Amino acid sequence: MNEGELMGHKENGFDPEEKRAAISLAAIFGLRMLGLFLILPVFTVYALTLKGATHASAGLALGAYGITQTLLQVPFGMLSDRFGRKPVIAAGMVIFAVGSVVAASADSIGWMVAGRLLQGAGAVASVVIALVADLTRDENRTRAMGMIGGTIGMTFAFSVTVGPALAGWLGVDGIFWLIAGLSLFSIVFLYVAVPTPKRVVHHRDAELTPADVGRVLASPELLRLDFGIFALHLTLTALFFAVPLLLEPFLPQAGQWKVYGPVILCSLVLMVPTIILGEVKHKLREFFLASIVLVGAAGVVIYLGRGSLAGIVVGLLLFFVGFNVLEASLPSMVSKAAPAGLRGTGIGLYNMSEFAGAGLGGAVGGALYAHGVTSLFVALAIVAAAWLLVALTMAPIRYVTSVMVEVEGVTDPAAVTAAEAALTAVRGVREAVLYPGETTCFLKCDHKGYDLAEIKQTLSNAGFAVK
Repeated sequence: MNEGELMGHKENGFDPEEKRAAISLAAIFGLRMLGLFLILPVFTVYALTLKGATHASAGLALGAYGITQTLLQVPFGMLSDRFGRKPVIAAGMVIFAVGSVVAASADSIGWMVAGRLLQGAGAVASVVIALVADLTRDENRTRAMGMIGGTIGMTFAFSVTVGPALAGWLGVDGIFWLIAGLSLFSIVFLYVAVPTPKRVVHHRDAELTPADVGRVLASPELLRLDFGIFALHLTLTALFFAVPLLLEPFLPQAGQWKVYGPVILCSLVLMVPTIILGEVKHKLREFFLASIVLVGAAGVVIYLGRGSLAGIVVGLLLFFVGFNVLEASLPSMVSKAAPAGLRGTGIGLYNMSEFAGAGLGGAVGGALYAHGVTSLFVALAIVAAAWLLVALTMAPIRYVTSVMVEVEGVTDPAAVTAAEAALTAVRGVREAVLYPGETTCFLKCDHKGYDLAEIKQTLSNAGFAVK
């Protein structure tokens, strides 16, 4: 037995089908998010030119997609368990494309709101994650999910930078037409490039399990993190309602990429070493709290410096440094805080909180901006202060890793209980959960090391056939 196996860190690597699945699904996810992010920095100015538009209704249109995303994530996931992943993803992308066409054709704010609601109704993010789980082995799933997470980050940076220039070339309605075309292309790509899973099953580590929602909602630590991502995306969307308007006196919209590009690039350069240092030095909590302060301070700097381009740029840089650190660290913290066997449900509710924040951020941002820019930035300062107070009460971060071992399902509850008790006595094992009749053992193990061989032997001794 080599050292990697003893410490529980053996790397099997992707097989060719897993690699193909991970890359192709990351690309599809990226195309989906590109369609949402390209609009962010250019939407407000355009929406206010539509018939019947007010600041409040333009803000509602900006955040509308988040409303339907929040409501339909779980139903789409359940439909995919029954009817298959690819058909449901394809249906969602068609809905998204139709919404994009409605938005592109809208000449009134009412039709724009309808288009944005339809865009969000193609709520396939959870289904794509489930398809990743179908196509990857337990030991490689986290790496595949990481590829998707990285793609989302790169897509966001690219979209916010390119969006203003693209709007100057194609127009905002042209961006919506482009998004519709990319959505339909992704359906072709889905059937040509993505492998078809041999079987479709529900994965507790990757999907929301309705029966476990109550247990997740009973976890104060997960609720704190859900509030955090809600507050972060509320702030992001509200800022993207206001900042394009604040920049207009200094730069026409088509030239605002000259601000977003350098700011986001600098923030990414500062973010990477911060995240690495936080994980390696076990200082994630301290950097997390500092980043919340940075996001709150950024709003103050933008507000006070709104009379100059330099003031807005400095505020945006502070915001994106904090935002990028928080966006990268929050999912890791959810995985660490979620009890064994509840990671999928924990992440599912976390994602719903993110979409809800985006939806409310647009609506609140527009409504408050209508009463004056001061009202909006005071509200954002209150949100940041409330988040900091919530975060200060969180427990110390557990530096644990999630481990899954495939077993032959055992239906006897007494045998399951005995196996769980035996597993928690193994060195490095913090938690162990088995579900009668299911084929995966979920564990939370010490981040510094655990003996995978001993875990498997303990399961064998308890009467489980380890695969």
